[in-house]
Amino acid sequence: MAEHGFRKWIITITVIMASLLELIDTTIVNVALPDIMGNLGATLEDAGWLVTGYAVANVIVLPMSGWLGERFGRKNYFLASILIFTVASYLCGQANSLTELILFRLLQGLAGGGLLSTAQAILMETWPREEIGMATALFGLGAVVGPTLGPTIGGYIIDHKAWQYIFYVNIPVGAIAAFLVSMFVRESPMFAKGKPVDWWGILLLAIGVGSLQVVLEKGETEDWFQTPYIAGLTIATILSGIGFVWRELSTDHPVVDFRILKDRSFAIGIITSFALGFALYGSVFIFPVFCQNLLGFTALQTGMILLPGGLATILCMPFVGAMLKKGVPAQFMATGGFFLFFIFCWLLSNSNLESGTGDFFWPLIIRGIGMAILFVPLTTLAVQGLQGKQIGQGTGLNNMMRQLGGSFGVAILTTLIHLKSGQVRNELIKYINPYNPAYLQRRDGQIATFMSKGATHMQAQQMSDRAMEGNIIKQTMLVTYDNMYMIIGVFVLAAIPVIYLQKFKKKPVIITDAH
Repeated sequence: MAEHGFRKWIITITVIMASLLELIDTTIVNVALPDIMGNLGATLEDAGWLVTGYAVANVIVLPMSGWLGERFGRKNYFLASILIFTVASYLCGQANSLTELILFRLLQGLAGGGLLSTAQAILMETWPREEIGMATALFGLGAVVGPTLGPTIGGYIIDHKAWQYIFYVNIPVGAIAAFLVSMFVRESPMFAKGKPVDWWGILLLAIGVGSLQVVLEKGETEDWFQTPYIAGLTIATILSGIGFVWRELSTDHPVVDFRILKDRSFAIGIITSFALGFALYGSVFIFPVFCQNLLGFTALQTGMILLPGGLATILCMPFVGAMLKKGVPAQFMATGGFFLFFIFCWLLSNSNLESGTGDFFWPLIIRGIGMAILFVPLTTLAVQGLQGKQIGQGTGLNNMMRQLGGSFGVAILTTLIHLKSGQVRNELIKYINPYNPAYLQRRDGQIATFMSKGATHMQAQQMSDRAMEGNIIKQTMLVTYDNMYMIIGVFVLAAIPVIYLQKFKKKPVIITDAH
């Protein structure tokens, strides 16, 4: 039943607050890894499981969140997810070893998967069906801005407090959200209560999606299929995936109802959500590495550079919802969003080693506006034909596809960076030879400079060689990262035609009242 007045807005603020807990935590830990490694005596490879474990647990629960909401009641499930996430955050801060921290991050991820999709489903039932575009826009504030703000908040906390506080900040927010949910959110029907539990479906889903996420997160660092456990997990992904689809289509009470894929807009919508995740998480992955490793920015500086783009998204979201409500076709708006994202990628593909913070301001503003124009229309198009209990299933699958799109994007880009950097280095190294006048002139100049500062001729030659090697590495990575931005840009342009396979509706209406 749709809400009105104060109750509608307090529920909206509550669910956005809760979903932000999960979304910020997907990226906030990244900037704290060096401090955690130093404090707990862990290697980078081991500490990486803090990110991987959270993502794996998260993506396993996302497609099941609709069924869990149906079985236990959406309010009960949402409230339990908030409480477990908050307790897990406290336990993460109290961890005395990396093993403990990874286990508590897994618990955080399991609870976090229930926050995101359930929050969106509650929001859709709270707002009147003719205002669903605005509801989607408000939810998009967290979904798009959260991963962007994570590094900013994390960088600030690490600079001013201990790493434990990146987890402790969740506690007051979680407590307030839990109280507001218990007071204001109404219970939804328990469609699955008393029905048989699809244990085989849950098992196959956990193995399949969990294995896939580990392969995507760890594949590049483990040399992909040259590592036995990556090859084994890939086989497990394929076999479990096939078994899971067969199981869900053959049982009367599936944990994930694939029958909603009969809705054309939803089936196409999960593809465009995948593209959105690829662009969102792929760009967030590349930009901090580029700024910190090549330009020498700190984590906090990098986060502050990203902040204006996040604010642009926040400011644009309500206008996007209003435009949808007035009948502007969602396909046209999404096209504009993908095009703006391409412009952002094209501008950053022209970056150089002299680029400063001011050079990224407008490209990131364009990206922020593009993300606002993308998220709301794409989500609205995907779920516009769903109703009743389909909403929980649909939001879960849609959010999972966006998360997987991000995981695929990071995995693909990481591999391409490895391959491209080798190719670019081989091209640049050709110019380092005794028959190249430009190289000889620069080398002689460097040797003369080093000798003028007291180095012997042999020491000056060695210093010149090291300096030249450093320049090659920087130029190699610069060209490589510039190329990655263009790959993302071309990818988002290629996604535009897919949008027009979805149904046109002048004013998308979603029947959300299942009572």
